[in-house]
Amino acid sequence: MKIESLKIHNYKVFRNVEIRDIPNLAIFLGKNGTGKTTFFDIFGFLHDCLNSNVRTALAKRGGYKEVISREQTGDIEFVIKFRPADDEPLITYEISIGLDETGRAVVKKEILRFRRGQKGSPWKVLDFSMGEGIAAKGKLSSYEDVNLATREPQKLDSPDILAIKGLGQFKEFEAVATFRKLIEDWYVSDFRIDAARDRQEIEYSEHLTKSGDNLSSVTKFLYDNHPDIFTDIIEKMKQRVPGVEYVEAQETQDGYIVLRFQDGTFKNPFSSKYVSDGTIKMFTYLVLLHDPTQHALLCVEEPENQLYPQLLVELAEEFRVYADKGGQVFVSTHSPDFLNAVQLDEIYCFRKDNGFTTICKASDNTLIKSLYEAGELPGALWKQGLLMEV
Repeated sequence: MKIESLKIHNYKVFRNVEIRDIPNLAIFLGKNGTGKTTFFDIFGFLHDCLNSNVRTALAKRGGYKEVISREQTGDIEFVIKFRPADDEPLITYEISIGLDETGRAVVKKEILRFRRGQKGSPWKVLDFSMGEGIAAKGKLSSYEDVNLATREPQKLDSPDILAIKGLGQFKEFEAVATFRKLIEDWYVSDFRIDAARDRQEIEYSEHLTKSGDNLSSVTKFLYDNHPDIFTDIIEKMKQRVPGVEYVEAQETQDGYIVLRFQDGTFKNPFSSKYVSDGTIKMFTYLVLLHDPTQHALLCVEEPENQLYPQLLVELAEEFRVYADKGGQVFVSTHSPDFLNAVQLDEIYCFRKDNGFTTICKASDNTLIKSLYEAGELPGALWKQGLLMEV
Protein backbone atom coordinates (compact mmCIF):
# COMPACT_ATOMS: atom_id res chain seq x y z
CA MET A 1 0.00 0.00 0.00
CA LYS A 2 1.40 3.34 -0.99
CA ILE A 3 0.23 6.93 -0.75
CA GLU A 4 1.27 8.63 -3.99
CA SER A 5 0.05 12.17 -3.36
CA LEU A 6 -1.63 14.27 -0.71
CA LYS A 7 -3.42 17.59 -1.04
CA ILE A 8 -4.17 19.63 2.09
CA HIS A 9 -6.36 22.71 2.30
CA ASN A 10 -7.09 24.78 5.41
CA TYR A 11 -5.67 22.37 7.99
CA LYS A 12 -3.83 24.46 10.59
CA VAL A 13 -0.56 25.79 9.04
CA PHE A 14 -1.30 24.09 5.70
CA ARG A 15 -3.47 26.57 3.85
CA ASN A 16 -2.93 25.09 0.41
CA VAL A 17 -0.33 22.34 0.00
CA GLU A 18 0.12 19.42 -2.37
CA ILE A 19 2.90 16.84 -2.41
CA ARG A 20 3.21 14.41 -5.29
CA ASP A 21 5.17 11.30 -6.24
CA ILE A 22 5.70 10.31 -2.61
CA PRO A 23 8.22 7.44 -2.38
CA ASN A 24 8.05 4.45 -0.04
CA LEU A 25 10.50 6.24 2.28
CA ALA A 26 9.85 9.97 2.60
CA ILE A 27 11.94 12.37 4.71
CA PHE A 28 10.45 15.64 5.96
CA LEU A 29 12.85 18.42 6.79
CA GLY A 30 12.22 21.84 8.29
CA LYS A 31 12.93 24.22 11.11
CA ASN A 32 11.03 23.99 14.39
CA GLY A 33 7.47 25.27 14.07
CA THR A 34 7.10 24.64 10.34
CA GLY A 35 4.46 21.94 10.82
CA LYS A 36 6.16 18.55 10.64
CA THR A 37 4.24 17.22 13.65
CA THR A 38 1.02 18.75 12.30
CA PHE A 39 1.63 16.97 9.00
CA PHE A 40 1.79 13.61 10.77
CA ASP A 41 -1.35 14.51 12.71
CA ILE A 42 -3.38 14.63 9.48
CA PHE A 43 -3.45 10.85 9.56
CA GLY A 44 -4.27 10.91 13.25
CA PHE A 45 -7.14 13.28 12.52
CA LEU A 46 -8.54 10.99 9.81
CA HIS A 47 -8.05 8.04 12.16
CA ASP A 48 -10.19 9.77 14.79
CA CYS A 49 -12.81 10.70 12.19
CA LEU A 50 -13.05 7.07 11.13
CA ASN A 51 -13.08 5.59 14.63
CA SER A 52 -15.68 8.01 15.96
CA ASN A 53 -16.87 11.00 13.94
CA VAL A 54 -15.74 14.36 12.61
CA ARG A 55 -16.95 16.36 15.61
CA THR A 56 -15.04 14.18 18.07
CA ALA A 57 -11.85 14.40 15.98
CA LEU A 58 -12.10 18.20 15.91
CA ALA A 59 -12.88 18.43 19.62
CA LYS A 60 -9.69 16.51 20.45
CA ARG A 61 -7.78 19.29 18.68
CA GLY A 62 -9.56 22.24 20.27
CA GLY A 63 -12.55 22.50 17.95
CA TYR A 64 -13.13 23.60 14.37
CA LYS A 65 -11.82 27.16 14.87
CA GLU A 66 -8.48 25.80 16.17
CA VAL A 67 -8.07 23.36 13.28
CA ILE A 68 -9.02 25.45 10.26
CA SER A 69 -6.19 27.66 8.98
CA ARG A 70 -6.10 31.08 10.63
CA GLU A 71 -8.34 33.77 9.14
CA GLN A 72 -9.38 31.48 6.27
CA THR A 73 -12.82 30.84 4.86
CA GLY A 74 -14.00 27.66 3.20
CA ASP A 75 -13.68 24.09 4.41
CA ILE A 76 -10.95 21.75 5.62
CA GLU A 77 -10.12 19.50 2.68
CA PHE A 78 -7.92 16.48 1.98
CA VAL A 79 -7.33 14.58 -1.25
CA ILE A 80 -5.35 11.34 -0.91
CA LYS A 81 -4.27 9.25 -3.90
CA PHE A 82 -2.97 5.75 -3.24
CA ARG A 83 -2.57 2.26 -4.66
CA PRO A 84 -3.21 -0.98 -2.74
CA ALA A 85 -0.35 -2.51 -4.77
CA ASP A 86 1.88 -1.59 -7.69
CA ASP A 87 -0.35 -3.36 -10.23
CA GLU A 88 -3.64 -2.01 -8.84
CA PRO A 89 -5.61 1.03 -10.08
CA LEU A 90 -5.02 4.46 -8.54
CA ILE A 91 -7.61 5.24 -5.88
CA THR A 92 -8.58 8.79 -4.90
CA TYR A 93 -10.29 9.71 -1.65
CA GLU A 94 -11.59 13.25 -1.16
CA ILE A 95 -13.11 14.69 2.00
CA SER A 96 -14.31 18.19 2.81
CA ILE A 97 -15.26 19.15 6.38
CA GLY A 98 -17.08 22.35 7.28
CA LEU A 99 -19.87 23.83 9.38
CA ASP A 100 -23.58 23.58 8.64
CA GLU A 101 -26.04 26.43 9.15
CA THR A 102 -26.25 25.67 12.88
CA GLY A 103 -22.49 25.77 13.32
CA ARG A 104 -22.03 21.99 13.69
CA ALA A 105 -19.13 20.24 11.96
CA VAL A 106 -20.25 17.99 9.11
CA VAL A 107 -18.82 16.13 6.13
CA LYS A 108 -19.71 18.39 3.23
CA LYS A 109 -18.14 16.16 0.60
CA GLU A 110 -16.79 12.61 0.55
CA ILE A 111 -15.84 10.92 -2.72
CA LEU A 112 -14.03 7.66 -3.42
CA ARG A 113 -13.09 6.76 -6.97
CA PHE A 114 -10.44 4.84 -8.85
CA ARG A 115 -9.03 5.02 -12.32
CA ARG A 116 -9.18 2.03 -14.65
CA GLY A 117 -6.10 3.01 -16.63
CA GLN A 118 -4.20 6.01 -17.94
CA LYS A 119 -7.23 7.22 -19.89
CA GLY A 120 -10.97 7.32 -19.38
CA SER A 121 -13.17 8.51 -16.57
CA PRO A 122 -12.66 7.03 -13.08
CA TRP A 123 -15.26 4.77 -11.48
CA LYS A 124 -17.00 6.33 -8.49
CA VAL A 125 -17.55 4.07 -5.52
CA LEU A 126 -19.29 6.73 -3.45
CA ASP A 127 -20.27 10.39 -3.68
CA PHE A 128 -21.68 11.83 -0.46
CA SER A 129 -22.58 15.19 1.04
CA MET A 130 -24.15 16.04 4.40
CA GLY A 131 -24.82 12.39 5.20
CA GLU A 132 -26.56 11.53 1.92
CA GLY A 133 -25.39 10.41 -1.49
CA ILE A 134 -24.92 7.72 -4.07
CA ALA A 135 -22.88 4.57 -3.46
CA ALA A 136 -22.08 1.39 -5.37
CA LYS A 137 -24.19 -1.51 -4.18
CA GLY A 138 -24.07 -5.22 -4.78
CA LYS A 139 -21.18 -7.65 -4.96
CA LEU A 140 -18.01 -5.59 -4.54
CA SER A 141 -15.32 -8.23 -4.32
CA SER A 142 -13.24 -6.80 -7.18
CA TYR A 143 -12.66 -3.56 -9.06
CA GLU A 144 -14.53 -4.86 -12.09
CA ASP A 145 -17.55 -5.43 -9.86
CA VAL A 146 -17.72 -1.69 -9.18
CA ASN A 147 -18.15 -0.99 -12.88
CA LEU A 148 -21.06 -3.41 -13.01
CA ALA A 149 -22.61 -2.50 -9.67
CA THR A 150 -25.71 -0.35 -9.40
CA ARG A 151 -25.55 3.12 -7.83
CA GLU A 152 -28.27 3.73 -5.29
CA PRO A 153 -29.15 6.57 -2.91
CA GLN A 154 -27.97 5.98 0.65
CA LYS A 155 -28.30 7.87 3.91
CA LEU A 156 -26.07 7.83 6.97
CA ASP A 157 -27.21 8.07 10.58
CA SER A 158 -25.51 11.46 10.97
CA PRO A 159 -23.80 13.98 8.64
CA ASP A 160 -20.61 13.89 10.74
CA ILE A 161 -19.96 10.17 10.04
CA LEU A 162 -17.70 9.04 7.21
CA ALA A 163 -19.51 7.04 4.54
CA ILE A 164 -16.61 4.58 4.29
CA LYS A 165 -17.39 3.73 7.91
CA GLY A 166 -21.17 3.95 7.92
CA LEU A 167 -22.02 1.95 4.78
CA GLY A 168 -22.00 -1.78 5.47
CA GLN A 169 -21.44 -2.88 1.86
CA PHE A 170 -17.91 -1.44 1.94
CA LYS A 171 -16.63 -3.50 4.83
CA GLU A 172 -15.29 -6.23 2.57
CA PHE A 173 -14.66 -4.27 -0.61
CA GLU A 174 -10.90 -4.37 -1.12
CA ALA A 175 -10.46 -0.75 -2.20
CA VAL A 176 -12.23 0.61 0.88
CA ALA A 177 -10.80 -2.01 3.22
CA THR A 178 -7.28 -1.06 2.12
CA PHE A 179 -7.85 2.62 2.73
CA ARG A 180 -9.45 1.92 6.11
CA LYS A 181 -6.43 -0.20 7.03
CA LEU A 182 -4.14 2.69 6.16
CA ILE A 183 -6.04 5.10 8.42
CA GLU A 184 -6.68 2.61 11.23
CA ASP A 185 -3.13 1.25 11.15
CA TRP A 186 -1.40 4.64 11.06
CA TYR A 187 1.38 4.66 13.65
CA VAL A 188 3.52 7.53 14.86
CA SER A 189 6.33 6.71 17.24
CA ASP A 190 6.52 8.80 20.38
CA PHE A 191 9.16 6.77 22.21
CA ARG A 192 9.85 7.82 25.76
CA ILE A 193 13.11 6.41 26.99
CA ASP A 194 12.05 6.26 30.64
CA ALA A 195 8.83 4.42 29.78
CA ALA A 196 10.69 1.84 27.70
CA ARG A 197 13.39 1.45 30.34
CA ASP A 198 11.14 0.90 33.38
CA ARG A 199 10.08 -2.54 34.49
CA GLN A 200 6.59 -3.44 33.31
CA GLU A 201 3.82 -5.62 34.62
CA ILE A 202 3.68 -9.01 32.94
CA GLU A 203 1.21 -8.86 30.07
CA TYR A 204 0.78 -10.26 26.58
CA SER A 205 1.84 -7.74 23.90
CA GLU A 206 2.56 -8.42 20.24
CA HIS A 207 3.12 -4.85 19.05
CA LEU A 208 4.86 -1.82 20.49
CA THR A 209 2.77 1.02 21.83
CA LYS A 210 3.56 4.48 20.51
CA SER A 211 5.48 5.31 23.69
CA GLY A 212 7.34 1.98 23.83
CA ASP A 213 6.18 1.38 27.40
CA ASN A 214 5.55 -2.32 26.66
CA LEU A 215 9.01 -2.97 25.19
CA SER A 216 9.80 -5.78 27.63
CA SER A 217 6.55 -7.62 26.88
CA VAL A 218 7.01 -7.36 23.10
CA THR A 219 10.61 -8.54 23.45
CA LYS A 220 9.41 -11.63 25.31
CA PHE A 221 6.72 -12.22 22.65
CA LEU A 222 9.32 -12.16 19.87
CA TYR A 223 11.67 -14.43 21.83
CA ASP A 224 8.89 -16.97 22.49
CA ASN A 225 7.10 -16.87 19.14
CA HIS A 226 9.55 -15.58 16.52
CA PRO A 227 13.04 -16.78 17.51
CA ASP A 228 14.46 -16.12 14.04
CA ILE A 229 13.38 -12.46 14.17
CA PHE A 230 14.65 -12.13 17.74
CA THR A 231 18.04 -13.56 16.72
CA ASP A 232 18.25 -11.07 13.84
CA ILE A 233 17.59 -8.18 16.24
CA ILE A 234 20.30 -9.39 18.64
CA GLU A 235 22.83 -9.75 15.83
CA LYS A 236 22.18 -6.18 14.71
CA MET A 237 22.50 -4.92 18.28
CA LYS A 238 25.87 -6.69 18.59
CA GLN A 239 27.08 -5.02 15.39
CA ARG A 240 25.89 -1.53 16.30
CA VAL A 241 26.28 -1.14 20.05
CA PRO A 242 29.75 -2.03 21.41
CA GLY A 243 29.67 -4.62 24.16
CA VAL A 244 26.06 -5.77 23.80
CA GLU A 245 26.03 -9.55 23.42
CA TYR A 246 22.46 -10.41 24.33
CA VAL A 247 19.15 -8.98 25.52
CA GLU A 248 16.56 -10.85 27.55
CA ALA A 249 13.13 -10.08 28.98
CA GLN A 250 13.16 -11.59 32.46
CA GLU A 251 10.09 -12.16 34.62
CA THR A 252 10.40 -11.28 38.30
CA GLN A 253 8.75 -13.01 41.23
CA ASP A 254 6.56 -10.00 42.00
CA GLY A 255 4.85 -10.07 38.60
CA TYR A 256 6.97 -7.71 36.54
CA ILE A 257 9.09 -8.13 33.45
CA VAL A 258 12.41 -6.33 32.98
CA LEU A 259 14.93 -6.04 30.17
CA ARG A 260 18.49 -7.13 30.87
CA PHE A 261 21.43 -6.41 28.59
CA GLN A 262 24.47 -8.70 28.58
CA ASP A 263 27.80 -6.97 28.09
CA GLY A 264 30.46 -9.39 26.89
CA THR A 265 32.98 -7.88 29.29
CA PHE A 266 31.04 -8.84 32.40
CA LYS A 267 29.60 -12.05 33.80
CA ASN A 268 26.18 -10.76 34.90
CA PRO A 269 23.70 -8.84 32.71
CA PHE A 270 22.72 -5.22 33.39
CA SER A 271 19.18 -4.08 34.06
CA SER A 272 17.92 -1.74 31.35
CA LYS A 273 17.98 1.16 33.79
CA TYR A 274 21.79 1.04 33.73
CA VAL A 275 22.31 1.11 29.96
CA SER A 276 22.50 4.25 27.82
CA ASP A 277 19.53 6.05 26.31
CA GLY A 278 20.94 5.37 22.84
CA THR A 279 21.13 1.63 23.48
CA ILE A 280 17.51 1.52 24.62
CA LYS A 281 16.35 3.59 21.67
CA MET A 282 18.21 1.55 19.05
CA PHE A 283 16.81 -1.68 20.51
CA THR A 284 13.29 -0.19 20.53
CA TYR A 285 13.56 0.82 16.87
CA LEU A 286 14.79 -2.64 15.90
CA VAL A 287 11.86 -4.25 17.72
CA LEU A 288 9.44 -1.88 15.96
CA LEU A 289 10.94 -2.41 12.51
CA HIS A 290 11.03 -6.19 12.90
CA ASP A 291 7.38 -6.53 13.88
CA PRO A 292 6.05 -9.57 11.97
CA THR A 293 2.97 -7.49 11.09
CA GLN A 294 3.93 -4.24 9.39
CA HIS A 295 2.08 -0.98 9.80
CA ALA A 296 0.60 0.39 6.58
CA LEU A 297 2.04 3.81 7.44
CA LEU A 298 4.84 4.31 9.96
CA CYS A 299 5.68 7.89 11.04
CA VAL A 300 8.83 8.60 13.04
CA GLU A 301 9.72 11.99 14.48
CA GLU A 302 13.39 12.94 14.90
CA PRO A 303 14.97 9.48 15.27
CA GLU A 304 18.38 11.10 15.81
CA ASN A 305 17.66 12.01 19.43
CA GLN A 306 19.93 10.01 21.83
CA LEU A 307 21.59 8.13 18.95
CA TYR A 308 25.26 8.21 17.98
CA PRO A 309 25.55 9.77 14.48
CA GLN A 310 27.03 6.63 12.90
CA LEU A 311 23.96 4.63 13.97
CA LEU A 312 21.72 6.93 11.96
CA VAL A 313 23.10 5.63 8.68
CA GLU A 314 22.19 2.08 9.65
CA LEU A 315 18.83 3.14 11.04
CA ALA A 316 17.99 4.87 7.75
CA GLU A 317 18.72 1.59 5.97
CA GLU A 318 16.39 -0.23 8.39
CA PHE A 319 13.62 2.23 7.52
CA ARG A 320 14.26 1.64 3.82
CA VAL A 321 14.09 -2.15 4.19
CA TYR A 322 10.81 -1.78 6.11
CA ALA A 323 9.38 0.45 3.36
CA ASP A 324 10.51 -1.89 0.58
CA LYS A 325 8.64 -4.74 2.26
CA GLY A 326 5.37 -2.83 1.93
CA GLY A 327 5.04 -0.48 4.90
CA GLN A 328 5.40 3.15 3.84
CA VAL A 329 7.64 5.21 6.15
CA PHE A 330 7.56 8.97 6.85
CA VAL A 331 10.43 10.41 8.91
CA SER A 332 10.98 13.97 10.17
CA THR A 333 14.52 14.97 11.04
CA HIS A 334 17.01 17.77 11.67
CA SER A 335 20.08 15.52 11.43
CA PRO A 336 22.67 16.05 8.66
CA ASP A 337 24.00 12.53 9.35
CA PHE A 338 20.59 10.98 8.76
CA LEU A 339 20.07 13.06 5.62
CA ASN A 340 23.39 11.83 4.23
CA ALA A 341 21.99 8.29 4.32
CA VAL A 342 18.94 9.03 2.12
CA GLN A 343 18.40 10.05 -1.48
CA LEU A 344 17.59 13.57 -2.62
CA ASP A 345 14.26 12.58 -4.19
CA GLU A 346 13.14 11.21 -0.83
CA ILE A 347 13.46 14.62 0.87
CA TYR A 348 10.63 17.15 1.28
CA CYS A 349 11.37 20.60 2.68
CA PHE A 350 8.99 22.56 4.92
CA ARG A 351 9.17 26.34 4.88
CA LYS A 352 6.92 28.81 6.66
CA ASP A 353 6.04 32.11 5.00
CA ASN A 354 3.55 34.65 6.37
CA GLY A 355 2.21 32.14 8.89
CA PHE A 356 1.60 29.25 6.50
CA THR A 357 3.76 26.30 5.46
CA THR A 358 4.72 25.19 1.98
CA ILE A 359 6.21 21.78 1.16
CA CYS A 360 8.60 21.31 -1.76
CA LYS A 361 10.45 18.27 -3.03
CA ALA A 362 14.18 18.91 -2.79
CA SER A 363 14.95 17.27 -6.15
CA ASP A 364 12.56 19.67 -7.93
CA ASN A 365 15.00 22.53 -7.26
CA THR A 366 17.46 22.85 -10.16
CA LEU A 367 20.32 24.24 -8.07
CA ILE A 368 19.96 21.65 -5.30
CA LYS A 369 19.73 18.81 -7.82
CA SER A 370 22.84 19.98 -9.69
CA LEU A 371 24.84 20.26 -6.45
CA TYR A 372 23.70 16.80 -5.38
CA GLU A 373 24.63 15.30 -8.74
CA ALA A 374 28.03 17.00 -8.45
CA GLY A 375 28.69 15.12 -5.21
CA GLU A 376 27.27 17.33 -2.43
CA LEU A 377 25.55 15.33 0.31
CA PRO A 378 22.04 16.32 1.50
CA GLY A 379 23.34 16.83 5.04
CA ALA A 380 25.85 19.38 3.82
CA LEU A 381 23.17 21.20 1.83
CA TRP A 382 21.02 21.29 4.96
CA LYS A 383 23.85 22.66 7.13
CA GLN A 384 24.53 25.37 4.56
CA GLY A 385 20.86 26.39 4.66
CA LEU A 386 20.35 25.68 0.97
CA LEU A 387 17.53 23.18 1.49
CA MET A 388 15.58 25.87 3.32
CA GLU A 389 15.64 27.95 0.15
CA VAL A 390 13.87 25.30 -1.92
